[in-house]
Amino acid sequence: MHHERSEAAFGKAQEYLAGGVNSPVRAFNAVEGTPVFISEASGARIKDIDGNEYIDFVGSWGPMIVGHAHPEVVNMLQTLIGRGTSFGTPTELETELGRRVVEMVPSIERVRFVNSGTEATMTAIRLARATTGRPKIIKFAGNYHGHSDSLLANAGSGVMTLGIPSSPGVTEGTVADTITVPYNSLPAVRDVFNEVGDQVAAVILEPIAGNMGVIPPAIGFLQGLRDMTKEHGALLIFDEVISGFRVAPGGAQEYYGVTPDLTALGKVVGGGLPVGAFGGRADLMDQLAPTGPVYQAGTLAGNPLAMGAGVATLEILSKPDTYNKLESLGAKLEQGLRDAASGASIPIHVNRVGSMMTGFFQDGPVTNFESAAKSNTDRYGAYHRKMLDQGIYLAPSQFEATFVSLAHTDADVAAAGEAAARALGSL
Repeated sequence: MHHERSEAAFGKAQEYLAGGVNSPVRAFNAVEGTPVFISEASGARIKDIDGNEYIDFVGSWGPMIVGHAHPEVVNMLQTLIGRGTSFGTPTELETELGRRVVEMVPSIERVRFVNSGTEATMTAIRLARATTGRPKIIKFAGNYHGHSDSLLANAGSGVMTLGIPSSPGVTEGTVADTITVPYNSLPAVRDVFNEVGDQVAAVILEPIAGNMGVIPPAIGFLQGLRDMTKEHGALLIFDEVISGFRVAPGGAQEYYGVTPDLTALGKVVGGGLPVGAFGGRADLMDQLAPTGPVYQAGTLAGNPLAMGAGVATLEILSKPDTYNKLESLGAKLEQGLRDAASGASIPIHVNRVGSMMTGFFQDGPVTNFESAAKSNTDRYGAYHRKMLDQGIYLAPSQFEATFVSLAHTDADVAAAGEAAARALGSL
């Protein structure tokens, strides 16, 4: 495939946009390439400005679960856009999408719509601190909860790391109350609670990790966190920005049968438009302004376009056999990659939950950030380039998820497996 126009477009973008992109992973730095510039998309396919077409397994990083430009979503947006794009007032669409979220997600009795997953997790933490009167939060190494300052902290080499910023511009004071521990380690969490349990407002985690590659929770991990937080009077927050509506109608909390106090949502809930949400028990959510003292606001929050796209998307997902189809497609994609790796004698460890999956270029197992980091990123980069050349669009990073959508077919998944066999066989 030729990418001359994309290469020229990236050169021009670098003159005006910081780094040439508006989100870092788009730059293809991790796979030593130049980003392809997409001009249009439909169903499971995207087309770049050079005219190349790809089967898309990124899906705008997850939200395109019903496929690109789904007719029902497009029709909803076309109906709404002629009426105005934002009013800064309540609309009935907000209530309709809120009703659907409350009915689908086990933990949510009240919901507040925001504009991004970052806003959702940031405010959930604020609400947890306010309602418990405690300062500290526990997060897990490799779990990404958006780019608000207090959540940009990672683990060090020890069991518990206090206040280590992971980005310049984030002060030590900002993350001084953020405690980072290894994912899937209940003993590490128990150590923190034994030491400073009366100061912990909340434990926040991705119940299915998706930002260090897909890593499912170990058996008993989520229930253990639920038990510990209840014992110590802390809240449990699930960041389901990625897993929400992806693995089950009610997200990971329905899939695994563990109900948190608060849940952050994003991506799918707005049908691919800029949106986020958080919700939980009514007594907690009623502490938000205007009914309570915890302040949060957003001029574009609940804008009618995002709400309408969300309503249309959740309506599609509510149809029978939706999640059976997603599971079937995911399982076939996983098997195709396993077969390709076996045939090429290249070690790849595959983690998958439903329609989200990562193939780690290593023997595995991959259960936390430390084990994920052992992957051969150079080999993944070479694999990514060879798949791109065959018309298969994958995330330009070893540590992201591969997604299937309702628009994918068995033939699309089979084509990806055949491409993977050729790509791995040539490495």
